[in-house]
Amino acid sequence: PVEWKLIRWVSLGGIPGIFMGTAFLAPLLPPEVIKISFTMMVSSFALILIQLNLTKTERNFTIEHWGKREKILSLVVGVMGGMISGLVGSGMDVFAYSVMVLLFGLCEKVSTPTSVILMAINAVTGFLIHNFILGDFVTPVSNYWLAAVPVVVVGAPTGAILCSLMERQMVVGILISLIVIELLTSLLLIPLTTSVVSAGLFALILFTSFYYLMYRTKLRRA
Repeated sequence: PVEWKLIRWVSLGGIPGIFMGTAFLAPLLPPEVIKISFTMMVSSFALILIQLNLTKTERNFTIEHWGKREKILSLVVGVMGGMISGLVGSGMDVFAYSVMVLLFGLCEKVSTPTSVILMAINAVTGFLIHNFILGDFVTPVSNYWLAAVPVVVVGAPTGAILCSLMERQMVVGILISLIVIELLTSLLLIPLTTSVVSAGLFALILFTSFYYLMYRTKLRRA
C-alpha cells in the first residue's frame, strides 16, 4: 500500500524545490559540505528511528485525517526535499520518509514504497529541469543516467515489493544498517577538514532536533 494523496502534494512541492536547490544553492556550497550534511541528515534520522522503535508506538497504514494543514505540510516537505535532491541528487525520499514515519505515524511498510515512488517522480523532474531548463545534461552525464535506468527500473519496485512482504522490524533493521554503511563510507572517503567537520556537526544537531521535534509532536497528537 502507498499514500497516493501524499505523493501528489509532495511531488508538486518538489518541482520548485529541485530547481532552487540545483540552480541557486548547489553553486554556493562545496561538494564535501553537501555530502557530509546529507550523511548527517540520514544518520540523525537513524537515531530517532531507533528511539521510535524502542518505545513501541502505534503505527498507521494510512493518514486518517487529510485536511488543509496536511496538504500545506506536504507541499513544504516537497519543497525542502526537492532542495535536498537538487543539491545531492537524492534525498527527497529520505526526507519525506522521515516525515511520514515520525510526524504522520505511518508504518515503515507503507512509507518505504511511497518514498520509492516519490523519488522516481523526483528523478524525472530533475532530469527535465537539467535537460530543458538548465541545459547541463551533457554526454557523460547522460550516459551515466542511461546506465542507471535499468537498475532503478528493476531494483526500486523489487525493493518495494520485498519490503511489503517483510516484517516491520526487519525493514527498520535493514534501513538502519544501510544508514550505518553510508555513515562509515562517508567518514572514510570525505576529507575531514575543519569546514567539513563543522558542517557535519551543525547538520547533525539541526536534523536531530528537527526529527525529535516531529517525534514529540506525533506523541502529543496520538
